[in-house]
Amino acid sequence: MPVSDPVARPFDTPERKAFRESVERFVAREIAPHGDAWDEAGDFPWSLHEKAGALGLFGFGIDADHGGAGFDDAFMRLDAGTALGYAGVGGVNASLGSRNIMTGPIARLAREEVKRAVLPDIVSGRAGGALAMTEPSGGSDLARMKTRARRDGDDWVIDGEKTFITGGMKASWFVVGARTGREGFGGISLFLVPGDAPGFTRVAITRKMGWWSSDTATLHFDGCRIPGDAQLGEEGLCLLAIMDNFNYERLALAAGGLGMARRCLDDAVDWARVRETFGKPLIRHQVIRHKLAEMSARIDALDGYLQILAAAINTALEAGEPLPAAGLAKAKFLASGVAEYCASEAMQVLGGAGYLRGCAIERIYREVKVMAIGGGSEEIMRDLAARQMGL
Repeated sequence: MPVSDPVARPFDTPERKAFRESVERFVAREIAPHGDAWDEAGDFPWSLHEKAGALGLFGFGIDADHGGAGFDDAFMRLDAGTALGYAGVGGVNASLGSRNIMTGPIARLAREEVKRAVLPDIVSGRAGGALAMTEPSGGSDLARMKTRARRDGDDWVIDGEKTFITGGMKASWFVVGARTGREGFGGISLFLVPGDAPGFTRVAITRKMGWWSSDTATLHFDGCRIPGDAQLGEEGLCLLAIMDNFNYERLALAAGGLGMARRCLDDAVDWARVRETFGKPLIRHQVIRHKLAEMSARIDALDGYLQILAAAINTALEAGEPLPAAGLAKAKFLASGVAEYCASEAMQVLGGAGYLRGCAIERIYREVKVMAIGGGSEEIMRDLAARQMGL
């Protein structure tokens, strides 16, 4: 058993255990052996999307009639994200999961015929999807959104720009935020935009510090014309209707951070057991043992917090109540900090060997910084948590 594995899983069930083990086998077989090659190539086969879809990684919270699992479970979401993070190939994890932050708004807000036409292909992995909110002028401050949509006869016409859109180069469908009313948070509507809509173009963002195998894009809407019924939900109120969507993104990012931290610890321990300095293995040196113990303690604390949070999410789902936004914001910045700490300490343990491309620690070391930025920066998550706590 890897040293990073949790001592106990108090909320485990046979179903959760079976799902977790199936995802871990999938990652070990389909992703981990190819991570370095895919990262260097800046891409990975589309067939992996379909294999992940067949495993059920994209179906939580989606009705079975629309290709989904027909149920939701925060522990399974957590286990899937942790297993994918453990692979140490963040670009693959990001591109696979990009659809998971856009299917929720479709499932909640789209008309029934749209759900039946669009969701099955996205959930199965046959088609890609992306959420388009971030703009060059701002990320988490959605109230300042500048992209606009206006009525033109029976159509909507969108003008504006989005950037840092994960999965944006290959997605077939986009959930796009655009201003249709007054300034501020309440004047924004959502639209379902097909990738071949007239007036829509995309440009790849390639010179990234990490996530090399992820397709990241800047999107341009130059008089992009879509049908009037492409609007999702009530005009001007859509962001308020999908706040839980951002909460699930934070859970996924926190889970990925936990998986990355675990991988760092396990690889550091494996190296320390075989590498010798001054006549004995590294792991026999007190300074190294203390590093490993501190990494393990932080991982255990994060894992325990995420387990409690997953239980709170499931309780909220059963009661039809909002998800614990403060807890998820705290989990997000806690996880990014733990992942960054463990990556740095593992790099110290591996020394020069960890600094070479092709090593999972080198990849994770580059990628932990995006975990502290994407999905809401650490600073914004701290402020959101404080506001949710009434401070």
